[in-house]
Amino acid sequence: MHAPDAWFLKEGLTAERLAQALEGRTFTAARRIGKLLLLDTDGGPTVGLRFGMTGRLLVDGAAGVDHLEYSSVRDGTAWDRVQIGFADGGDLRVRDPRRLGGVVLDPDESRLGVDAGAVTAAGLRRVLAGSTAPLKARLMDQSRLAGVGNLTADEVLYRAGLDPARPAGSLSPAEIRRLHRHLRATLDDLIAGGGSHTGTLQPERGPDGHCPRDGTALVRRTIGGRTSWSCPRHQR
Repeated sequence: MHAPDAWFLKEGLTAERLAQALEGRTFTAARRIGKLLLLDTDGGPTVGLRFGMTGRLLVDGAAGVDHLEYSSVRDGTAWDRVQIGFADGGDLRVRDPRRLGGVVLDPDESRLGVDAGAVTAAGLRRVLAGSTAPLKARLMDQSRLAGVGNLTADEVLYRAGLDPARPAGSLSPAEIRRLHRHLRATLDDLIAGGGSHTGTLQPERGPDGHCPRDGTALVRRTIGGRTSWSCPRHQR
């Protein structure tokens, strides 16, 4: 086990403690809740991995994602923040140029809301009910709905035709059903495409961007502390 970047180890975790916790253990399952990847071990701790915008998981040198929009086009072992070796050879690595991710042991899963890919229409209605927060901010609240980031939220709301600044609790039942349908479809599309940077809106997210649907100039706002792009014509 090699963890040269102490800053990447979170919640008081140290390289020594991580090595002791995993020595002789076997990974038995991989799970995901929102943006958190959970690796269970046989009778030992669960390893929680966060990747941020620039982190990738490599197993035996193979990465599940070849390109990340906001990462460096370069690649190298200097960006390996954690490396876990296997007894029969090979290893697992987290490679993160900008150090936006992190590793924890036994993360508190109760702090996360329902996974966005599994939420039902009724569950989404409960997430939004009574909230005066902007719709986009509510969707990105990981304690209520886990897994929706900035780019994904913009893409979902673009497809659903909903203004990201609307109060979350103002949606009608029909709008909630539409949002739920587009949330599930968008997540499926982005996962299949290789990440949140593969959305239809993404190439237009800039000062000269136009709505891919109707050609209207996009509006830039800060919503929930994040830069947001939306169409003032069809997103209401």
